[in-house]
Amino acid sequence: MYKTFFKYVLQSIAGMLGLSVYILADTFFISVCSGSDGLAVLNLMLPVYGVLFAIGSMVGIGSATRYGISHAKEEKTDHYFFQSVTWSVLLSLPFVLGGLFYPEAILRLLGADAGLTELGRPYLRIILIAAPFFMSNYSFTAFARNDNAPSIAMIASLAGSSFNILFDYIFMFPLKMGFPGAALATALSPVVTICVCSTHYFGKNCQVRFRSCRLSFRHLLSCCSLGFSAFVGEMSSAVITVVFNTLILGITGNIGVAAYGVIANLSAVAMAIFNGLAQGTQPLISENYGRGNTAQVKQLLRLAVIVCLGIEALLLAGSWGMTDSLIAIFNSEQNASLLAYAHTGLRLYFLGFLFAGLNILLIACFSAMDRARPAIAGSLLRGAAAIVPASIVLTHLFGINGTWLSFLASEVITFAVILILSLKTPLR
Repeated sequence: MYKTFFKYVLQSIAGMLGLSVYILADTFFISVCSGSDGLAVLNLMLPVYGVLFAIGSMVGIGSATRYGISHAKEEKTDHYFFQSVTWSVLLSLPFVLGGLFYPEAILRLLGADAGLTELGRPYLRIILIAAPFFMSNYSFTAFARNDNAPSIAMIASLAGSSFNILFDYIFMFPLKMGFPGAALATALSPVVTICVCSTHYFGKNCQVRFRSCRLSFRHLLSCCSLGFSAFVGEMSSAVITVVFNTLILGITGNIGVAAYGVIANLSAVAMAIFNGLAQGTQPLISENYGRGNTAQVKQLLRLAVIVCLGIEALLLAGSWGMTDSLIAIFNSEQNASLLAYAHTGLRLYFLGFLFAGLNILLIACFSAMDRARPAIAGSLLRGAAAIVPASIVLTHLFGINGTWLSFLASEVITFAVILILSLKTPLR
């Protein structure tokens, strides 16, 4: 069990870290190319990524989780993959239309002024046109993990990330495409990931069957009920970013938003690690739950919690011990104001990961065991119900430091609620 657990978890974390590099590589190259204005406009657009990833993960991870449980019960599963990919593409079409016709309006809605709107318009247009690839990417990687191929999912994600890093540089500097070049490299990255994952689906070890069928909205809702926690987990990043951007713009202006952009991108790496732990644990729990092996489920959950606590300790030590070094990576202009805001912000914000990692893991595990109540409640609290009021109240009381601390406050509330609900419905 231990060997299988660490195989799935380590490969899943590596794959999710690969996904987080999509934005992290952009942040670095954009900071070199466009300075603090580039960081500000990129941070204003982070909620767009959050929404794309949230819907894609809800459909893809939810469908793969339902597939894993049904497959373990030896039920019919040959329509799951087709439905997952097709629904992901259909749900992406409004974003494609928004990118084609309304990128300026979307940027203004996100809080961009005239200068930032002009800078960010071509970037946002390219990203939204590529929405079908971003969203269906989750289906390809999640089904591979649930089909005993976590290595392929990891390699695919890392291949996409490596492409992104390399072509960020090529498009932005040698080809002199600037900001739009970063968007083009990022937009093509999920295409690479999908192509690599497809080698599994056409290979001899693939157990996922392909059957075109009439699309079922009821089937979509059934799968999304298990992917809802993944949806809210991704959506929470978008909600937090919008709320924080709005609050910080009122206190410090664009330079504060740029500082938060550094923090948000570093936190995306931390989130990727915990999402990788959760998604690596999910197939194993789903399989054992589907077989009725309760003792094994409890052992896996206990092991995952221990690993999660260790990761949280390492992240906190790293964020406090290397604060200025981490910020300097994205502060190419050596802006003193950006450093001052980001220094305090990074340390206070990362305190929230003492509980955020556990919350992400527990929500995913409850979904894997088809226990919707604690999973949905925890997801909703993480997504908006706790973070929005906490950020508003604490910012009013303590200024920008209250904004940073609201992440910790919301995660503590979420953990308490999950703990209470789980104790009321113990695993038997």
